[in-house]
Amino acid sequence: MLPVVVIAGRPNVGKSTLFNRLAGRRAALVADTPGVTRDRKEAEATLRGRTVRLVDTAGLEEAPPASLAGRMHASAAAAVAAADLVLFVIDARAGVTPADEHFAAWLRRQGRPVLPVANKAEGRAGAAAALDAYALGLGTPVAVSAEHGEGLSELMAEIADRLPAAEPAEAEAERPLKLAVVGRPNAGKSTLVNRLLGAERMITGPEPGLTRDAVAVLLHDADGTAIELVDTAGLRRRARIEQDLEKLSVGAAIGALKMAEVAVLAVDATEGLHEQDLQIARLIEREGRACVIALTKWDAVADRAAARRAIDDRLQTSLAQLRGVPVVALSALTGEGVARLLPAVRQAHAVWNTRLPTAELNRWFEQALARHTPPLVDGRRLKLRYMTQAKARPPTFIVFGTRAEQTPEDYRRYLVNGLREAFGLPGTPIRLEFRGTSNPFDAAD
Repeated sequence: MLPVVVIAGRPNVGKSTLFNRLAGRRAALVADTPGVTRDRKEAEATLRGRTVRLVDTAGLEEAPPASLAGRMHASAAAAVAAADLVLFVIDARAGVTPADEHFAAWLRRQGRPVLPVANKAEGRAGAAAALDAYALGLGTPVAVSAEHGEGLSELMAEIADRLPAAEPAEAEAERPLKLAVVGRPNAGKSTLVNRLLGAERMITGPEPGLTRDAVAVLLHDADGTAIELVDTAGLRRRARIEQDLEKLSVGAAIGALKMAEVAVLAVDATEGLHEQDLQIARLIEREGRACVIALTKWDAVADRAAARRAIDDRLQTSLAQLRGVPVVALSALTGEGVARLLPAVRQAHAVWNTRLPTAELNRWFEQALARHTPPLVDGRRLKLRYMTQAKARPPTFIVFGTRAEQTPEDYRRYLVNGLREAFGLPGTPIRLEFRGTSNPFDAAD
């Protein structure tokens, strides 16, 4: 287990900027708007030779437990409870506020090691202002400027010195399957992630758009499979995205999709399959990711048979490029059907990784050409000779032949559908490339 370093503090003191600096990459959204971070964000970082798990948390605020701010506070408190070291960040420009004093006292009661960090302490004036943090009673503060990169070397050294002794190196774990949960706002993505984790890890509620960043957590499936599960912000039509923060959230969601191997598309079953759902599915296909559709809120559907027929018909007519995509009806609220989701994900991942023997592939190719002869192009029939699989993830095939690159789109679809049916490749993107071979007699034409 890696030591856990949690970054905590009031809203807008620069926690996410510091998190990104320590992680060495832009792992968390940063904006001038207070309260951008809502769910805990995690990343591995190497600090002075020690690999740690950094955790960015929502800003600490006193609020009723049922409110959004109260749920954010509970999420931060859960992170602090599991920390090996807490970095308590204050704003050196603003000085120590009553809220800082209140939460410093609260941290002392948690019984976790705390290192005070005075952020936004640029230059000599900032370093002098950071001395106010002594009043918190948490020990000697470290003055940094996360935005400008000042003081980070000293902070990393302090973190490394305060961590528990390093454990003997363990055998390298198998690389986890990367799974992203995507969908429109309020489709139940975070509730589904919480159900899979068996804990209230993500902040949920009736308010649409609660999730702002792409938040990754590690899940160990019942069969021991490690899964990196990423909850993402809701994806709306581009014309409806107005605020800069939402643009950042959508960018983070698309970035998480590009890094994933399998995408679970959460569809609100009570509303049916919207055009925006289909657009997200097409995005998944264009990115070459395996796809599983999760029909959420299934417990609230009155006529389940009619709803399922309507969704299946819409998939057949509007999503032919993912023909046979697995569909799992479930309720994250009650748990109904959730147990079928991860097996479907593993199966989709296996299909996505499929490699076919060249000999078997070309036997099928010869039969496909015999059943449906390649068409005429400019009065001459195409001569497609053989095909091979270039790679998996997703399955990608290359067809060679004279003027093969001129193969019409309908014949390409015929071959893709034949591959999908003959070799059991339902719902996965299939890439088919055509490469022509030179014909010495073409020059005489």
